[in-house]
Amino acid sequence: MAVGPDTLPTLLPIPGFKIGISSAGIKRPGRRDIVVMELAEGSSVAGVFTLNAFCAAPVTLSKQHLSQGPVRYLLTNTGNANAGTGEQGMKDAIQCCHELASRVNVSAGQIMPFSTGVIGEPLPVQKITAALDAAIADLKEDNWLEAASGIMTTDTRAKGACEQIMIGDTLVTITGISKGAGMIKPNMATMLGYVATDAQIEPALLQQWLSSAADKSFNRISIDGDTSTNDSCVLVATGLSGAEISAASEEADLFVAALNRIMLQLAQLIVRDGEGATKFVEVRVSNASSVQEALDVAYTIAHSPLTKTALFASDPNWGRILACVGRAGVQNLDLNALTIHLDQVCIVEKGGRALSYTEEQGQAVMNKEEILIHVDLNRGDITESVWTTDLSKEYVAINADYRS
Repeated sequence: MAVGPDTLPTLLPIPGFKIGISSAGIKRPGRRDIVVMELAEGSSVAGVFTLNAFCAAPVTLSKQHLSQGPVRYLLTNTGNANAGTGEQGMKDAIQCCHELASRVNVSAGQIMPFSTGVIGEPLPVQKITAALDAAIADLKEDNWLEAASGIMTTDTRAKGACEQIMIGDTLVTITGISKGAGMIKPNMATMLGYVATDAQIEPALLQQWLSSAADKSFNRISIDGDTSTNDSCVLVATGLSGAEISAASEEADLFVAALNRIMLQLAQLIVRDGEGATKFVEVRVSNASSVQEALDVAYTIAHSPLTKTALFASDPNWGRILACVGRAGVQNLDLNALTIHLDQVCIVEKGGRALSYTEEQGQAVMNKEEILIHVDLNRGDITESVWTTDLSKEYVAINADYRS
């Protein structure tokens, strides 16, 4: 179950960025669950990672290898998170890097490993190793759609975005994929995300732009309020288009805007495919006194089980939203000044139900698949949005059966 059409744009290849997919059968026999990505020599690489203290072994290792540089390969397995696996988990992640490195003639430190799936289970290194040759043989630039499927776990659909812009006289491409459907409240990025461009961008600037884009996209979504142990997002610039972008260049703003759009699309696709989701919900808080205040209110609403179950039932129980605003921790909140809307329907004003509100109006909005909850605090000039879902019976069933 997912919200919105199941269509993806054409995911254009990135010169210097090859992808190969194979089957290790980690969780299901025949499942294509190994993805190898090859980066052209000289590529710039940036990454953002989970802030969960129990971060997975591959996250720790990827951060180390990225800091040492240069990175040449990304190795992803699904079906097993290699998280909560202690010292052995780190040994297993290192061994996977060595196994791939020996096959492609690079050092193990030039490989960033990524894992997603069940937490606490030993990584099946032998299965992964046995699938590496097939993934390497499959390496090609036009493999993005297959990779989008290969990195899925409980996702019901592949997720990708692509855009082209002119940098001077050169056409530059940005292509990305992501995965995630549950355990989603990122503290940096998403469950897994890979974005690449053929522009030439120096690493420090690439890292700055990725961190900013992640904060405006993946850090603004929530399915269930749970931050994964494995969240990782990587941005690669191969430079093979020949178009160089610096912070001072005229085209910098153009590229950053395109990158932000790509990242937001990937983040919103995760929300639309949230486990058991039947609603796609934007929670917008306007006229707050600070960004943090706006996000505190928005996330209090987005994480509320009572609000989310009302959304699933299409029940215009606006009192649940009002209660969330009241407990979000806003200091000296003027209840008579704020307003709350469902889409264009005002439900709360002057401290209570809006005089113009009718149950029929609220019901009409709640019957929709896509809903805007808009809280206007009327105490500043900051506006922020987060995107979330309802909480359905299917979400409970999916997560109750996840390990079986």
